[in-house]
Amino acid sequence: MRPGAVASRSLGGSRAAGEERALTSVVAGEMYEAEEPQDLPRLWHVTLSVSGGEAPLKEVRRGLEQLAHDHPFLLTSRYANDHAEIRYWEEARDLHDAAAVALRLWGEHRQTAKLPPWEIVGLEVIDRETYHQRIAEGYGPLPATPVGVHPF
Repeated sequence: MRPGAVASRSLGGSRAAGEERALTSVVAGEMYEAEEPQDLPRLWHVTLSVSGGEAPLKEVRRGLEQLAHDHPFLLTSRYANDHAEIRYWEEARDLHDAAAVALRLWGEHRQTAKLPPWEIVGLEVIDRETYHQRIAEGYGPLPATPVGVHPF
């Protein structure tokens, strides 16, 4: 190697500095030949759980109410002074897209809604059919009634 040159190591061996590495995408699952691509948006039921250090209940409630105003599909939020659970419907092409939006929700709205600096500690994303099946069988989260922001 010439003086000052930098080599980088990858799974495929080494390459010289400045040499481009081809990027490849990873497919979430293989499709059967008979299946049609499903690029149409679907509804996903999202439950996002966050927690962290204690915060005044009034501030937590006000922040969640602002989040509900900013995110129109928010169904219900339950909160305490050190954790909260947010449930809503997300329209997305697939589970990966719905989960990606959910994982950004708290951080992206933390400043504007003045939410506590809590971290995401749980995420459940299920399709509409699974949600309704769970309700019909008597388990899973009850339908979000009353809608709104409520203490635990």
